[in-house]
Amino acid sequence: MNPVDRLLAWYDRHARELPWRTGGASDPYRVWLAEVMLQQTTVPVVIPYYRRFLERWPTLAALAAADRDDVLALWAGLGYYARATRLHECARVVVRDHAGRFPGTVAELKGLPGIGTYTAGAIAAIAFDRPEAAVDGNVERVMARYLAVDEPAHRLRRIVAEAVSDMVPRHRPGDFAQALMDLGSMVCTPRAPRCGACPLDGECRARQRGLVDSLPRRSPRKRRPLRQAMAFWLESADGRVMLTRRRGQSLLGDMLEVPSTPWRDDAWTLGEALAHAPRAGSWSLLAGSVDHAFTHVAVTFRVACHQGFVPAAGDHWHERDAFPALALPAMTWKIIDHVDAARRETGENERR
Repeated sequence: MNPVDRLLAWYDRHARELPWRTGGASDPYRVWLAEVMLQQTTVPVVIPYYRRFLERWPTLAALAAADRDDVLALWAGLGYYARATRLHECARVVVRDHAGRFPGTVAELKGLPGIGTYTAGAIAAIAFDRPEAAVDGNVERVMARYLAVDEPAHRLRRIVAEAVSDMVPRHRPGDFAQALMDLGSMVCTPRAPRCGACPLDGECRARQRGLVDSLPRRSPRKRRPLRQAMAFWLESADGRVMLTRRRGQSLLGDMLEVPSTPWRDDAWTLGEALAHAPRAGSWSLLAGSVDHAFTHVAVTFRVACHQGFVPAAGDHWHERDAFPALALPAMTWKIIDHVDAARRETGENERR
């Protein structure tokens, strides 16, 4: 039995049970939804979001007709929020330009919002049974070891993509793609791989050469830069809070947030920051700070408060009790919690 057939036989016995694997012909909508959610996010985290999305919008047409804010709200907490915006935009484009049906070729799929090379290959292979390569991090690790490719990351993906393309069988290409992903997730893990359980063990060059633990080559970890910002908690006389959308920021997409200054290297003084405040007034600085880390940058926020403001026309004010239903990223919730904690501390001090 050749290596591809052994891998497929292993997959038949050990495939993970995942909600987007329905057996038989896969629904392109479900495959696409899962693959977008899985970009830079783990399977255990994605599964409950995936199920909630399908329950709310069981078809592509339903998602395309949804309000963007509803999509963002259901995505809140999953991270990389620009994915949600592009997901919604892609659904609308497919309905508008493709009669509600996903195109089946990699070239056409890559022309849709939010679909890159890997996602296009995965959809084409899994949903349309086309012999296309789908190279994610798991596949990259498996193939780097299988072929003993000792190259830096920017060269490794090209080499692996070419090798996988040569291996993809014309029968069961979707199962082959998922088998490589499962092998990387379950057996050929980053640390302590279970080589004895691997169907490709006999041909694995890294195993033969004693290189399993050193491949793929790890890039030096870059130090995550730290940025500083000032957030503005603006509350009306009746207890509503001003929130805004930070436009053009890929980290946060179009998610709602507490207004803030730009992020910069140096800490802001209150005097400097007030040039960016949403309204002039008597601002007070809360004690302490809020720290939030993204994948490639960390931000420390100081929080300035102004209470009792009279809302003006065009402002966006939200009831505090409505926050759980809004599309609020984790960073915004940390600022909210910081304000709440400061109020509790103030209240306790006043009672003493």
